[in-house]
Amino acid sequence: MKEKDRIRNFCIIAHIDHGKSTLADRFLEMAGTVVAGKISQQMLDSMELERERGITIKAKAVRLLYAFGGSSYILNLIDTPGHVDFSYEVAKSLKGCEGAILLVDAAQGVEAQTLANFHLALEGNLKIIPVLNKIDLPSADIEKGYRQMFDIFGFKKEEILAVSAKDGTGVKDLLAQVIEEVPPPSGSPDEPLKAVLFDSTYDLYRGVVLFIRVFDGKIKTGDKILLMHQRKEYQVEEIGIFSPQPIKKDSLSCGQVGYICCNIKDPREIDVGDTVTLSSNPTKLCFEGYQKMSPMVFCGVFPSSSQDYETLRQAVEKLSLSDSSFTYEPDSLGSLGYGFRCGFLGLLHMDIVQERLEREYGLDLILTSPNVKYKVKEKDSVEAKEVESAHQFPDQQVIEKVYEPYIKAVIMTPVDFIDPVCDLAKSRRGDFIKMDYLGKDSLNIIFAMPLSEVVIDFYDKLKSVTRGYGSFDYELTGYRETDIVQLDIFFNQKKIDAFSLLVHKSRQESKARAVVEKLKELIPRQMYEVKIQAGMGSKIIASSTVRQMRKNVTAKCYGGDVTRKRKLWERQKKGKKKMKQLGNVSVPREAFLEVLKM
Repeated sequence: MKEKDRIRNFCIIAHIDHGKSTLADRFLEMAGTVVAGKISQQMLDSMELERERGITIKAKAVRLLYAFGGSSYILNLIDTPGHVDFSYEVAKSLKGCEGAILLVDAAQGVEAQTLANFHLALEGNLKIIPVLNKIDLPSADIEKGYRQMFDIFGFKKEEILAVSAKDGTGVKDLLAQVIEEVPPPSGSPDEPLKAVLFDSTYDLYRGVVLFIRVFDGKIKTGDKILLMHQRKEYQVEEIGIFSPQPIKKDSLSCGQVGYICCNIKDPREIDVGDTVTLSSNPTKLCFEGYQKMSPMVFCGVFPSSSQDYETLRQAVEKLSLSDSSFTYEPDSLGSLGYGFRCGFLGLLHMDIVQERLEREYGLDLILTSPNVKYKVKEKDSVEAKEVESAHQFPDQQVIEKVYEPYIKAVIMTPVDFIDPVCDLAKSRRGDFIKMDYLGKDSLNIIFAMPLSEVVIDFYDKLKSVTRGYGSFDYELTGYRETDIVQLDIFFNQKKIDAFSLLVHKSRQESKARAVVEKLKELIPRQMYEVKIQAGMGSKIIASSTVRQMRKNVTAKCYGGDVTRKRKLWERQKKGKKKMKQLGNVSVPREAFLEVLKM
């Protein structure tokens, strides 16, 4: 048997928290890659943030050596994220595989991302192995799981493996099924080198580390490679595999997955999805590359101290290398100084990027209120221009039309919760499209909704009204005309750009009052009175006041004429008035974060 015939490239796909990383841990243990009993939970989740939150953020590749039927097989496993914000990571991983394990929680059943990932694997022509996980749970309903997987995906009961990734039940049978059913990689070791660059990261000492899957040919240390999309040449300094720690190798051949280092110092030289070939003997056809994921949510990221701007610039450059769905461009706000206008796939993605920047690069950051990308057509212009933030929004007088992004929201819920789910969607300006029954006890409800109504807290609210059983997936469908206005926040008549918001006209009053009341709670009392106002243009919609601190200037006056005290009070009043004119309001960082959450 040729070495290529003993290779299996596969990934694990599922909805969030259905046990992907735990199953990967059992695979590592059973293959002897990690000594049993010494494995830590979420072994492939190397980021501290992933372990803390119990979620996978980055897809991880690992090589397992597994003995089966008298032969030793090389299993290249990719553990993928489950959250909708990281679906781009799943799409990238599928490009390097021939098979996928479709994992379903026996207690939760099929959920929205299960369905979305199933269709991604189907489009990639992968061999799909259906698996029912967490059968050890007291709340597991195995028969219902079998029924759902037949009703929704068409898998028969005898095709579905029931396993417990936690205690290892059925995992050996699953590994055997992967070997028997997932086809070995195609391609020829005698053809010119053709490999796909499916991910990358930045190492302080080695520069950019490229993660590749070899489809044809062979790559070895010292080879001169060509990145076909970028038309740039490099020399290979190091080659290796992940097992799960990096292990150096002399070469990678057809069908294998590993990493290469070429002493690339500038992250901007790399294009994930590029084709890697030899410059002396290039392949004729290159891969199309990955379809770029457009950011859905935008916000300004600014350092608390202006001295940290250069550190922030280097940090976002390096982070965008390992996360190509994260975009950035320079920006400035009068109240916050210089920073970056960043784009994210969703609010969780934004939260993760902020934490990574703060932890990995020691930064203290302030983020402005998140917005989606609107299109604004002015009265004297032919085409609509894109607007990503409130301070880019033109004056209301010059605007002819505003368009906002709409999505197709697919909500999967048990039948019992149909009414609260519909009420929630309609309260977010959702338009009902259709409803599909998925077996007897669950259904898909499809709405057309504005993206701006979904990105903040819709997922949390959905979980709340469905007692944790609801889930949803979405895709961008285009733009529709809308009525969006800019809501400005003023402290003592001074506009604070960082707090400016774009809201639908029907919500402007309620939003203005909510923001003003929240800021009144959060702004500490100053030496002078702080008037907080929210308005649209010159029209003030909501107003509140933070009273000044009082110092007892008459404390030393024991008796005497009251005019003496009045003189001191008048002098204090004039002094505070002058401070109010000259002083800046001290806004704590928590105020920015709380308004962001609203």
